Amino acid sequence: MSSTQYLISDALWAKIEPLLPIHKTNHPLGTHRKRVDNRDAMNGIFFVLRTGCQWNALNATGICTSSSAHRRFQEWRDAGVFERFWQNGLIYEGVDWRSISMDGSQTKAPLAGSKKQVRTQQTERSKA
Repeated sequence: MSSTQYLISDALWAKIEPLLPIHKTNHPLGTHRKRVDNRDAMNGIFFVLRTGCQWNALNATGICTSSSAHRRFQEWRDAGVFERFWQNGLIYEGVDWRSISMDGSQTKAPLAGSKKQVRTQQTERSKA
């Protein structure tokens, strides 16, 4: 599977980039490890969301490391970035909805440790 089919287009990135918060370093000397590029991190996040793979599977794609993408996802989630995407209608552009499927159940899952009630046939003696 080619990961390039999941990369963000230039047109979509031009709309996404202004909605991202500016990162401020909190290191007193201003020295820190260079952050992964925002576009690479977003490509990694979109790859995981579109394919449904685990974060660790992202390492094999070469887009960016799973830890960088997941950390940036948490950072942007807390900053409300994805809500801003939704509000600006970006969630609809660039997503091929034909490849998205719903996976879930319409019934409540049983509680852990709960016992199934097994119905037994009534005998003549139990009816009386």
